[in-house]
Order: sequence, then C-alpha cells, then structure tokens
Amino acid sequence: MKRNIVVAGLGLIGGSLAMSLKKIKNNHVIGFDTNRDTVDYAYQQEIINEKCFNLSNCASNADLIILAAPISQTIKLLEELNEIKFKKDVIITDVSSVKGTIIEAAKQLTNEKITFIGGHPMAGSHKTGIVAAKEHLFENAIYCLTPVQENTEEAISFIKEVLKETKSNFIILNPDEHDEMTSVISHFPHLVASSLVHQAKKWEQVHSYLPELAAGGFRDITRIASSNPHMWQDIFSHNGDKMSRLIQEWINEMVTLKEFLDKNNKTEMITYLEQAKDYRDGLGRDTKSRGALPSFYDIYVDIKDKPGSIATVAQLLAENDISIRNIRILEIRENIDGALRLTVFSEKDQLKTVDLLESNNYDVSISL
Repeated sequence: MKRNIVVAGLGLIGGSLAMSLKKIKNNHVIGFDTNRDTVDYAYQQEIINEKCFNLSNCASNADLIILAAPISQTIKLLEELNEIKFKKDVIITDVSSVKGTIIEAAKQLTNEKITFIGGHPMAGSHKTGIVAAKEHLFENAIYCLTPVQENTEEAISFIKEVLKETKSNFIILNPDEHDEMTSVISHFPHLVASSLVHQAKKWEQVHSYLPELAAGGFRDITRIASSNPHMWQDIFSHNGDKMSRLIQEWINEMVTLKEFLDKNNKTEMITYLEQAKDYRDGLGRDTKSRGALPSFYDIYVDIKDKPGSIATVAQLLAENDISIRNIRILEIRENIDGALRLTVFSEKDQLKTVDLLESNNYDVSISL
C-alpha cells in the first residue's frame, strides 16, 4: 500500500527530502508550495509524484506531512492543518532549526487525527531553492527529532522508517536542549559573522583599500553572513531569549580578551589560544561521541598556477584509491604558487596522501 507523503515547502530542504523519499517505490510524494512555479519545476524534474496547490485538498489523505517552510509560516500551516478533516491518522513533522515555539504551537492542536513530532535535519548548502535540492544532502548528517511526551515509540519509529533513505543519523532531543545547542553552534555564529562584516564596513571608511585585503580567513569566518536575512530574522525572533544570553556571554568573553591585550598578558593569551585550538582541532575526531560535527582530515599542497595542476593532484590520489571529501583553492593569485586544501575521510588516508604527494615532489603539510 502506497504511503502518501506531503512535503509542504519545496526549497532546498523540502526539495531534497522529496527527492530522497521519492526513490522509495512505496512512497507517493506530493509537493506543495506557495510558489506555483516551484511546484511545476519540482514535478517537471520528477522530484515529486504529484503537484499540490491547495494544502487542505492534498493533505486530507496523507500518512505523513513534512512542513519545510520558515518557522513563522510553519506555525501558520499547523493552524491550517488543524482544521482539516483527515481521512485517517496522520503524522506531521517539520524541519525548523528552532523547536521551542514550534512545539508550543503543536501543543495547541485539537485535531485528534494529528500526531506531531518535531524534526530538524542538520544539513544545508550555500545555495538555496528547489534548483539546489540534492537527494544525498542529508547523508551522514544528524537528524534531530524532538518528540513530546504524548508521542509513542511507534510514531517515532514510523518517521525514522520513512526517512531512512536520507541515510541520516537520528538523535532524540528535548526542544529546549536542541534550541540551546543550535543557538551556540549555528545561530549565534551567524550574528558574529554579520557583526564582523559591519566592523569591516566601518573601517573601510578609514582605509578604502581594506576590501582588497579581505583574504581567505575573513571570507571563511564571515561566509554565513551572506545567508538569507529574512530567514535568519525569522530564526532569531523565535529564539530571541537564548540569543540575547549568548550575546551577553560573548561580551563577557571579549572583556576578558581585552584585559589580556591591555595588560599584555602573554601567558594568559597563549593559554587561551591553545585551549581554543585544542578544542577546535578535536571537534569531530570521535564521531560517535561528537555527533553532528564531522571529522576533518586536511592536507595542504603547494601548486603552480598553470592549467592542469589541480587535475594532476586529483588524478594521483584517484590512482591510489584515495577518495577526496572536499577540495578548495586557497589564496592563489595569478602567476604565483597557491595552496590546495584537500580533505579526506580518515587519518589513515591523510597520512597516505602526505607520503604519496611528498614522494612526487610536492610541498605538503597538514596544518596552515
């Protein structure tokens, strides 16, 4: 018997979930979005099995409804779904990165046919929209589920079963601890990145050449400031208390650093920086205990600025059965050497890559 799955919101996350779910023959994936062109595109690209332009009509016979809209819109969709006369029991979940207000809205539901279980797949992309959707987006990513006491193990197991094709790693959290952790490692860093950009913008009035010097480090640490402002404002508005507390903690942290600098306290500063380095370098080394943070095994290779340089390195690794997880060019300028950062899957591959490249006369290091 076919499972009717409605995905409401066909952006990057919703579209990627739809692609993954549609691979299972037993799933009939129905796509809804307020943008008709998005729904048409999803159908034309075979991301969904069926188009939906009226949520009430297509949701009444659903087995699972995934709300993949911004937080405020998700709450409105929950209110709309509460009024539907469902033909059978239905499980509803969401993908929001803030769970507290979503769960509170879900607790107000009076429709006895609905079981709500909060969800948050912790994956994304620098690209947005249905055109950026990928069926493997959630592979090996953490997928948080935030059930409430009323949720049964059977309902939780059903969601895990339906979503198993995403190849995600499921964890169960309560809404408050989820929101605290995502605030620290996701939401607050966005505010910090934006504040750094504002600081640079102000200093540009003093030094007009400053943008020309904004090199790799600045671009890396401020990359997330280029994300959708409306989406992030929606997140901040639903997680304001926790964000305010983190800002105060950050201010206190900066006061401490300022004292180190004002007093030229070299010992304290070195200790502070070493502690930060040790913790950062250890993130994700043990994926079983660290969870969402993946292990990174980087190798830096000096390369010439000439055609084929990158291909030669990649081919050399391929011939020796070393899979590249990620590859990036760092600060290469015309007619000079640059650095290629390769990321592999294990420490064993990292050491093997270093030996291989050094034996082929490349300058290699595992830290910059």
